[in-house]
Amino acid sequence: MKFKSIFIIFNIFTVFFLLIIVFLPLFILDADFAGGFWRSAWPLGAVLVLALAVLDIFYALNSKLYRLLEREDWPALADYLESKVIRKGRYSPRLVRLLANTYLVMSDSGAVMSLENKTALARPSLIEKNALIFGAARILGGDTAGAAAFFSVRLDKGALKGGDALWVRWYYGFSLLLSRQFNKAAALFKVLVFESSDALIAGLSAYFLSDTLRKNAEDPLDCKEAAEEGRKRIRESLKTAAGWRKEISRIETEIHAAILRKYLIEAGNWLFEAG
Repeated sequence: MKFKSIFIIFNIFTVFFLLIIVFLPLFILDADFAGGFWRSAWPLGAVLVLALAVLDIFYALNSKLYRLLEREDWPALADYLESKVIRKGRYSPRLVRLLANTYLVMSDSGAVMSLENKTALARPSLIEKNALIFGAARILGGDTAGAAAFFSVRLDKGALKGGDALWVRWYYGFSLLLSRQFNKAAALFKVLVFESSDALIAGLSAYFLSDTLRKNAEDPLDCKEAAEEGRKRIRESLKTAAGWRKEISRIETEIHAAILRKYLIEAGNWLFEAG
C-alpha cells in the first residue's frame, strides 16, 4: 500500500472516531450525561487531534521522499537525500541509512564509501550502527580484504546489538573466505555453526564449510564434520525448507541481504535436500 493511502486511511479513521466521541452521547445519553461524558473524554480527543496533526505535518514535510520511494526513482532519491545529508549537513540516523541503502541499490559502492568518510567526520557513531551496510559496500566493490579489515575491528563494538552483531561476525568470516583466507574463515564458521542463535547464520556457515572451505581449507575432514553437524542442527530446528524460507523473509528487506540471496537459496537446497 502506498504511503499516501496509509495516511489518508489513518486520517479517515481518526476523524471518524472523533465524530463518534462528539455525537454518539447525544443519541444514547441525555444532555446532562452527555456533558459529563464530554468533560471526561476531551483529553482523549485532544490526544487524537494532536497525533493527527503531528503525523500530517510529518507527511507533508516528507511527501517528496515518499513519492520517490514509491516510484523507485533511485537517482532522484539519491539526489534528494544528498541535498539533505551532505549539502545541508543533516546526518540523522534515518537519512544516512536511507542514502547508503539507495547507493547500494544503484550498485554505487564508491558513493557509499564517500558517504562513510563524510559521516565519520560528522557523526562517527553512525558508522558503527550501519556497519553491515558500509561493510557490504566494500564486498560489492570487490575490496574483500578491506571488508575483512572493516568488520574485524567491529566484532565487539558496543553500538552493535543482537542480530547485527552476529551478522558482523558472519560477514567477517565471509570476507575472509572471499579474500581466500580459508583457514581463518573455516575456524570462525565452525564456531558459528554451533554457537549462533540465528538459523540463517548457522546454516550459511555450515553450507560454506561443506562446499568452498572443505575444498580449500587445511582440515577438510573437520569442515565436513562441522557442516554435517550444522545441517543436522538446522533440520531439527526448522524442520522443513519452508521453515528456512520463513527465516529468509525476516531479512529480505535488509539491503545487505541482497549480497546473500543466491547463497541463501543454495544453502536451503543443501540443508534440506533428500537424504
